Amino acid sequence: VGTGKGAQAGILIRSAAALETAHKLDTIVLDKTGTLTVGAPTLTDLIALPPWTEPQLLALVAAAESRSEHPLAGALVKAAQERALVIDEVEEFTSVTGRGVQAQVGGLRILVGTTRLLNENQIDTSGLQAGADRLAGEGKTAMLVAVDGTAAGVVAVADTLKPEAPAAVAALQALGLSVHMLTGDNPRTAAAIAKLAGIDQVLAEVLPEHKAAEIQRLQAGGHQVGMVGDGINDAPALAAADVGLAIGTGTDVAIEASDITLVSGDLRAAADAVRLSRRTLGTIKANLFWAFAYNVAALPLAATGLLSPLLAGGAMAGSSIFVVTNSLRLRRFRSDYAAAPVT
Repeated sequence: VGTGKGAQAGILIRSAAALETAHKLDTIVLDKTGTLTVGAPTLTDLIALPPWTEPQLLALVAAAESRSEHPLAGALVKAAQERALVIDEVEEFTSVTGRGVQAQVGGLRILVGTTRLLNENQIDTSGLQAGADRLAGEGKTAMLVAVDGTAAGVVAVADTLKPEAPAAVAALQALGLSVHMLTGDNPRTAAAIAKLAGIDQVLAEVLPEHKAAEIQRLQAGGHQVGMVGDGINDAPALAAADVGLAIGTGTDVAIEASDITLVSGDLRAAADAVRLSRRTLGTIKANLFWAFAYNVAALPLAATGLLSPLLAGGAMAGSSIFVVTNSLRLRRFRSDYAAAPVT
C-alpha cells in the first residue's frame, strides 16, 4: 500500500528496503545545481581588465568553454551568441575537473575557472579577487579569466533558485532532519544560495569525485544520510547514501543509482517520501503489536480449553482482516503540496 500510494504521488520507490530505511534518516544532503536551482544558469556580469574589452573577453571565454559540457559553459557560449560575437575554433582543450578549463584559442592560452586553477598556474589574481568576492557574495558563480599567463577579467553566472526550494527545505527541517547543501561553488557563493534556501549547513568546493566521500564522512559520524541529486556526477553519492533520491527530471544515470525517484522534479516530494516511510513503518509496527497482543491473550485461553477451535479460527480470520484494513488506512496519505497525480 505504501509503495502504491507513493507511485500515485509521483514518488517511485525501487524496493521495500528503501521505503523502510527512509524513516530512519536524520540527515538530508541536497545537491545545488539542478536540485535546489533550476539548472539553467545565465551570464549576469562581465569584468574586463585592460587591454581587453568586455566583448573581446567574452568571445575568448566562450571559445574556451565551447567544448565543455558543464551547464555554466553553455551559459557563456549562449551569451556570446546572443551578442553576435565571433567564437573562434579551439586549438587545444583540457577540462580540469572541479576547477575550470584551459584552452588554446587563436594562439592564446586561455584559463577560465576558480582562483585555485589560476594560482596553480602561477597567475596573480589579486586584481580580480575583490570583484569575484563581491559577485560571489551576491550568490553568483564567479569565474576568473587569464590570457597568456596574465589575469584578464571575471565572468559571473547565476542559476536561479527553484521557487519551491525554500518550502521544501522547511518541510524537511520540520520533520527533524538536518539539511545540508552540497556544491562545488566557493564558500561565499554557496553561503549566499544556502541562505536564500534556508539552509544553515553547507558543504562547499566539493569536487564531483569527492561527493560520495562527503556522504560517507557524514555516515561515519553516526548519521543516517539521504542524498538528493539529479546529475551524472551525483550518481556515486546517491549510491553511497543510505537512501538516494533522484530528481525525475535529471539524468538516467542518477535515476538508476537512486533508491527513490521524485518523478515531478519537485523537491517537496522528498519530504513526502520521508513522511510516507514513517507512516508505513508506523502501520507495520501497529500491525505487529496487535497481532502479538492478540495471540498472547488468546493462547492461555486456548491452552486451558476456554477457547474452542471454532472460535479460535474465526478470531484468527478477524485478526487478518484487522491487519489488512489497518494497512489500507495508508491510502488516506496525502501529499503536502499540490503535485499532479501520476496516472
